[in-house]
Amino acid sequence: MTPKIILASNSPRRKELMTQIGLTFTVAPADADESILPGESPEAYAVRVALDKARIAAERAGEGIVIAADTIVVVGDSILGKPADARDAEGMLALLSGKEHRVVTALAVMDAATARMVTRTSVTKVWFRDLTEREITAYVATGEPLDKAGAYGIQERGALLVDRIEGCYSNVVGLPLSLLGEMLREFGVYL
Repeated sequence: MTPKIILASNSPRRKELMTQIGLTFTVAPADADESILPGESPEAYAVRVALDKARIAAERAGEGIVIAADTIVVVGDSILGKPADARDAEGMLALLSGKEHRVVTALAVMDAATARMVTRTSVTKVWFRDLTEREITAYVATGEPLDKAGAYGIQERGALLVDRIEGCYSNVVGLPLSLLGEMLREFGVYL
């Protein structure tokens, strides 16, 4: 019998991806402190936030397999979160224009009953083509970038900004499916 699966996220993209691979799950969003700690590397930050989300959701659930994730966009050593407003989104897109960046997703899978937890990260390199100011303004005006790390969604109109990627596509959307499948097998969940 497959254990109860709990997604510790309210992300429509993560819900869609989990449904796509045939998982039946409940949604129990968990808000964790997303402040960056002094000296914290981008990868360590993403892992810490995913772990915190998993722990919070597991405590509330009491049983089941909890899946938590945190996706960030990294330029150099700087983390780009969700833009505060349209002007912030325009600045992020201008920064990404013509450059390579990394999308890092930390995944935490936890058995709520035993507190056994596994964490892994997936990194995808993304290259943006050179964007004009007009393209950036038009894209931001769609509203699409405002709830996404790095101010773009590769699965929507943001695909027009991307020249190429190296690595897992679903990671850029927000949930590396192949990695998730591997981790779930460690908990006896086979897809």
